[in-house]
Amino acid sequence: MYKTQLKIQKFTCLAAIIISALVFVYALGIMTDIYDSLYQAVTIKTETGTGNKYASGEKVGGATIYMDMQGFNQKLLIGSIVMIVLGAFLFVTNTSTRRRYYITNYIAIGLYSVVGLALTVYSHIQIQAFRTQFLTTVDFEGLKEFSDMWGTLYTESTFAFDIHYLVFGLLVLVIAALIANVVWKLKLMSEEKALLAGKGAKA
Repeated sequence: MYKTQLKIQKFTCLAAIIISALVFVYALGIMTDIYDSLYQAVTIKTETGTGNKYASGEKVGGATIYMDMQGFNQKLLIGSIVMIVLGAFLFVTNTSTRRRYYITNYIAIGLYSVVGLALTVYSHIQIQAFRTQFLTTVDFEGLKEFSDMWGTLYTESTFAFDIHYLVFGLLVLVIAALIANVVWKLKLMSEEKALLAGKGAKA
């Protein structure tokens, strides 16, 4: 039974770092269509003395969503990098191969799970809000005219927003697998301890 559990344990830890990398790729790509279609439709200025950029006007109604999403996108990118580091921490602590878990293994799994769930909830709330903003504030007729005039991308697709269900769904699935693995591990360790205690009593 331990052999099967160890194989699944290793696979789950590997999946954790792969899914973390997927979240990173998603963070890099979520703004692609928004940038290609709306960047040139926003008048961007830099605040004197601070270097902070802000939208001072729109050539297409609702185009400022591009600037509105910048803060969230940066946080998502940082969060995804943290997840990759925590995924690597699972391997640093030998959580992927250790037959018996110690405090560092529980800490590694706990950190990955808590941060992953927090990032999932935060991202879902933000992405759904921006999806609604995109659909309700962008002047798509004006965007089509702008696109035809300047050769920029025209899109009404919400795919970049909607795909987050798959990305973060996989992350939650991996977290559930890590937690289930801990429960399984504790059960096996308890059974092994009881078996050894029984043999000791007979001796």
